[in-house]
Amino acid sequence: MEVINYLLGYENLKIYQDTKMFKFSLDSVLLANFVTINKKINKILDIGTGNAVIPLIITTKTKCLIDAIEIQKKAYDLAIKSVNYNKLEDQIRIINQDVNDYSNECQTEIYDIITCNPPFFKTTNEAHLNNNDFKSIARHEINLDLERLFKISKKLLKNNGIISIVHRPERLIDIITIMKKNNIEPKKMQLVYPKKNKEANILLIEGRKNGNAGLKILEPLFVHDEDGNYSEQVIKYFE
Repeated sequence: MEVINYLLGYENLKIYQDTKMFKFSLDSVLLANFVTINKKINKILDIGTGNAVIPLIITTKTKCLIDAIEIQKKAYDLAIKSVNYNKLEDQIRIINQDVNDYSNECQTEIYDIITCNPPFFKTTNEAHLNNNDFKSIARHEINLDLERLFKISKKLLKNNGIISIVHRPERLIDIITIMKKNNIEPKKMQLVYPKKNKEANILLIEGRKNGNAGLKILEPLFVHDEDGNYSEQVIKYFE
């Protein structure tokens, strides 16, 4: 069933969602606030945009053009509705295509920034895939894995362009190894914890194409306080 809600913490933005598919999560909100955006940025690509939550939030930070690509037609339809409802169709272009095919058709070095909230889990013979295809594609590396993501980014990013992703801490070594293999230098990282005294469960990391060596590790981010409410750190994102 389709529903329309206020985008978490953004009173001027609404978003279409489907209760049978993934609703947007805190991961996307954190990534949209983590990515480095400055006045020199002209064009952004969001890969696997879902219902376009990341592009919608980014429009509150920049007026640059945003391409948002989504392979699943139903998610694409929700993204179109969300963009049109918020009257942002002149800034956000939603593309219904496999990013691998899109990359093959594109010229090189056309984006300043790439953002992605990719599938977290490797697909193996033992992997339990959800019977709901929408969730399987969103969760497992079926159409997009880290190798392909960073190879695509190497082609599409301008020199010194950045890719910013949200993932899981246990994949950190894979991420850094594959980044460097594709001439993308890790530049900024932050670990996110559900609350103090718990293990980190979210990784935010950003790399720069042909960047100089030097990784900046930001202070830890705690999502909830001891009472289970959103922490002041997270509430700042919603303001």
